[in-house]
Amino acid sequence: MGIISWLLFGALAGWIASKIFGNDSSQGWIGNIIVGLVGALIGGFIASLLFDADLGAWTIEGFIAAVVGALILLFAYSKLARA
Repeated sequence: MGIISWLLFGALAGWIASKIFGNDSSQGWIGNIIVGLVGALIGGFIASLLFDADLGAWTIEGFIAAVVGALILLFAYSKLARA
């Protein structure tokens, strides 16, 4: 998968996660990309531990894992920022 495809995937996953979490206006598009890409790593790692599956990036399962991972990242960041 090319770098532009990864950036689009991260931006989309990060944007949806930030909309669900409710902080899209403070995050920006670069933040969405970073949150989406890191969320994909977190979600993929958790999915591989729980389901013993290798998820592809442009699949529904891979996208759901990326959004869930991004939500975990946003939740952890919000808790650490308040502390």
